[in-house]
Amino acid sequence: MIHYHRERHSIGHVGWLRAAVLGANDGIVSTASLLLGVAAANATHAGLLLTGVSGLVAGAMSMATGEYVSVSSQSDTEEAALAQEQAELTDDFHAEHRELTAIYVKRGLSVDLAERVAQALMAHDALGAHARDELGINEITTARPLQAALTSALSFAAGAALPLVITFFSPVGWAGMTIAASTLISLAILGGVAAKIGHASVPKGIVRVTFWSALAMAVAAGAGLAVGHVLG
Repeated sequence: MIHYHRERHSIGHVGWLRAAVLGANDGIVSTASLLLGVAAANATHAGLLLTGVSGLVAGAMSMATGEYVSVSSQSDTEEAALAQEQAELTDDFHAEHRELTAIYVKRGLSVDLAERVAQALMAHDALGAHARDELGINEITTARPLQAALTSALSFAAGAALPLVITFFSPVGWAGMTIAASTLISLAILGGVAAKIGHASVPKGIVRVTFWSALAMAVAAGAGLAVGHVLG
């Protein structure tokens, strides 16, 4: 009896992790930057809240739409490639066997072993074998548009809610400072958690996300200050 040993690797979570981290990061950074820019232009507390809510809703819908369109395009490409591969298997099965054998030979197998491996895999699932080893399509990398769209929208909304809540409880005069400080702290935590889940460098993840986020907020605040000065 054969006993299977299943290992769990972080690469298996790369699809939803990428969408979730990207959505939350964008939600925090874009909403905080938007609020800082408006706050720098001396907006009222009600104006800040309206801006934050509008940014949250618009950003979540934009993330969902963008992810769905992008991943759907990838899914369409994969389906077209699989359809072409199936047609080639139907037209000339032996040529596809030779092609798969050549792939295994290039990976280090002897010709005899490569032929037997290709024959066994194609007898089990010919299209699956070619999808995995010729096209690079497998269960981990398969495009899932709805999953990516929903994950991005929800994570963006969750991230955007943070600076919005901080704005709600902050006096107008302190809004900019509290938004900036809480945003950088939350982004540092997010970057560290994402790096930890992906088994990457935690300090590098924290530094990278906080530096670029701080730059984005500084630019937004500067733009709001300049426009507020001109309009004022």
